[in-house]
Amino acid sequence: MLPYELFVGLRYTRAKRRNHFISFISLISMVGIALGVAALIVVLSVMNGFQKELRSRILGVAAHVEITSDNNLLQNWRNVASIASQNPEVKGAAPYVLAQGMLSLDQSVQGVYIRGILPSEEPKVADIGSHMKKGSLENLKSGEFGIVLGSEVARSIGATMGDKIVLIAPQGQVTPAGILPRLKQFTVVGIFEVGMFEFDSGLALVNLSDAERLYRMGDAVTGVRLKLKNLDLAPQVSEELQAKLPPDVIVTDWTRQHANFFRAVKIEKNVMFIILFLIVAVATFNIVSTLVMMVTDKQSDIAILRTLGASPASIMKIFVVQGSLIGVIGTLLGVFFGVLIALNIDVIVPFSEHVFHTHFLAKDVYYISEVPSSLEKSDVVSITLLSLTLSLLATLYPSFRASRVNPAEALRYE
Repeated sequence: MLPYELFVGLRYTRAKRRNHFISFISLISMVGIALGVAALIVVLSVMNGFQKELRSRILGVAAHVEITSDNNLLQNWRNVASIASQNPEVKGAAPYVLAQGMLSLDQSVQGVYIRGILPSEEPKVADIGSHMKKGSLENLKSGEFGIVLGSEVARSIGATMGDKIVLIAPQGQVTPAGILPRLKQFTVVGIFEVGMFEFDSGLALVNLSDAERLYRMGDAVTGVRLKLKNLDLAPQVSEELQAKLPPDVIVTDWTRQHANFFRAVKIEKNVMFIILFLIVAVATFNIVSTLVMMVTDKQSDIAILRTLGASPASIMKIFVVQGSLIGVIGTLLGVFFGVLIALNIDVIVPFSEHVFHTHFLAKDVYYISEVPSSLEKSDVVSITLLSLTLSLLATLYPSFRASRVNPAEALRYE
């Protein structure tokens, strides 16, 4: 059997009120909470999607963990790679050479980072091979001096497949005429586009042995790049490897290399959460005004209940039930529509673009041309709990005010 406080509270909610303005304010409160909760879920899901998409694109080219030496010359890299591969979290390991250079074609020049790789090992640590627009990484054969360019690098110097370009290494060589830069002609054997301007406009790939020969590194490399099964464990794996490797070896991970970027994304997400949650807060304040007007409207009913033996606590519970019901219905509606939109954002956005004949994220402006969405269960739960808590708190003052109604004063003019 229902407690009479719950029964009366539900009856007040269902009953046709004499004052329609109170009903209108209640509806506005409910809709406001629903809109706020839905907006929060959708926006946080989209920001999660952008964060994951950016992280996958960056870490598709950069490494999860990098092992280098204090002088950027890792001599015994095969032994280092073997030790690192013994860690159960390490999925792949590959050596690399990283140096600066300048590419020249006809009258065009472009400064780039030159990365020497082993084409057979590179797919274990990076996804560049899956972003090739022309050619493939297998075309980088030792001794043939082939080069794979980022799409923006190729566009900047006007290079296409098969072109002969000159790579100028900044380390000079001593000649009777003085110190001259080292020059080597390379053939364009591939063009990649990962969708991140930083890499597409500033990175070129060559074979590892060609890079070692050009930069006179002998059998040494700049370092070893690692790919992990779970990239979130990168700091832990880095500490474990640092303890096992020689003291002159330096282990870094992606959380330190790109810390500022991902910290900025996280701060932006938190700020958006606070701003959008204000919508829910404003809607819950309407619950306060609704219940205050309801208490004024029902003073005679409250007085009769008090004279029949209802305690102040019981009166308070009646209006807590009524206010909470507005918050619960609004929150559940918001969660339903928010989850529905977040899960179907890949359908809703293209449909909206088709209807309004526009493109929200133009390919020639933004690196990510589609709106991604990643619905996190923790976000939905936290938003729901915060909304329900705020709705409950909004009922306390009006309910307390109702419990303080004096029956004699309320019935004096009845």
